[in-house]
Amino acid sequence: MADYKFEGWLGHSPEAANGKMEWGSFEPKKWTEDDIDIEISHCGVCGSDAHTLRSGWSATNYPCCVGQYVFLSLSVLSAQCQDDDTNLDAEIVGKAVRVGNNVNHVKIGDRVGVGAQSRTCQEPDCPECSSGNDTYCTRVFVNTYGSVYPNNEGKSYGGYATHNRSNKQFVVHIPEGLSSADAAPMLCGGVTVYSPLRRFGCGPGKKVGIVGVGGLGHFGVLFAKAMGAEKVVGISRKSSKRDDVLKLGADLYIATDEDENWAKEHRRSLDLIICTASSSNMPLDKYLGILKRGGDFVQVGAADGGDFPKIDVFTLLCNGIKISGSSTGAPWEIKEMLQLAADKNIKPWIEERPMKEANQTVIDLEEGKPRYRYVLVNEKPGQNKL
Repeated sequence: MADYKFEGWLGHSPEAANGKMEWGSFEPKKWTEDDIDIEISHCGVCGSDAHTLRSGWSATNYPCCVGQYVFLSLSVLSAQCQDDDTNLDAEIVGKAVRVGNNVNHVKIGDRVGVGAQSRTCQEPDCPECSSGNDTYCTRVFVNTYGSVYPNNEGKSYGGYATHNRSNKQFVVHIPEGLSSADAAPMLCGGVTVYSPLRRFGCGPGKKVGIVGVGGLGHFGVLFAKAMGAEKVVGISRKSSKRDDVLKLGADLYIATDEDENWAKEHRRSLDLIICTASSSNMPLDKYLGILKRGGDFVQVGAADGGDFPKIDVFTLLCNGIKISGSSTGAPWEIKEMLQLAADKNIKPWIEERPMKEANQTVIDLEEGKPRYRYVLVNEKPGQNKL
């Protein structure tokens, strides 16, 4: 039996999103020999946390403990909620404190992380799980928090806590040279943009646009540059982020509310656009118009209610462009992304905050204050009192 308790910040109603989470104990999923317990050292803060706390996307199964973590003990493992991007993810890093007998890739004491998902069906005849597309499995889909495990194993709880228990499937090692604080927000926010960049061919010779340069979008700029894109364009409504985005490595910045004739000036100039914005009022037709013939527009942001702008069919027909969506990322993509970050010394723009300030952090998140990701830190991992 474990000699530690699972405690964390719990939401009991939609009011929790207004800074009214309460610290308390919770019962993790039932232990199986496929599981890993993680003592949490860091937890990324994501827009999905606020959406879940207030039942924004769907009715939340309260009590809930949200959060994307980084652990100091083996544990299983955002976009920020502002006008630029929202997204469903979890981000946990730490070290293993308990490892099931069926787990071969992790041992006690390893530094590991887990992202937005913790389990799918993993069956060899599953078209998604058998092809490296685990995040699209329709048979079993367990998020790292707020989901119910099959076989009466219980509910999943997130990273605003001392410990996490998850299935081995999505638990990955954090490479040497990559700090836990930097790794945490990559496990959700980072891979949410890395996956479509990777799958849609970002690399030498490609010109890539990132719509919405917030928690997700700033990762888009960092990864597109690291992957060798010929040109990276940051796109947002206001010019206030121009200096930041250029410092992140973008070659060009477009402020759609302020730059005159931007759609005409940049017509058919980009091969790929990753859109982290979630507003139903965003100028979608103009975004599509700056894609080259045959270009790809990939949506990753999701607003409450799932609203999306109306699409003019002639924009599609006359330009031969493609619109698609992308979820988070499979385990192999998470591992690949983390190694790229370590090899290229990719440094996300983060602000570390103590776990005891989780309520205020969620409030600040809702007000769009982070530049560009918050990371909660358990200052004394292994101790349950904050």
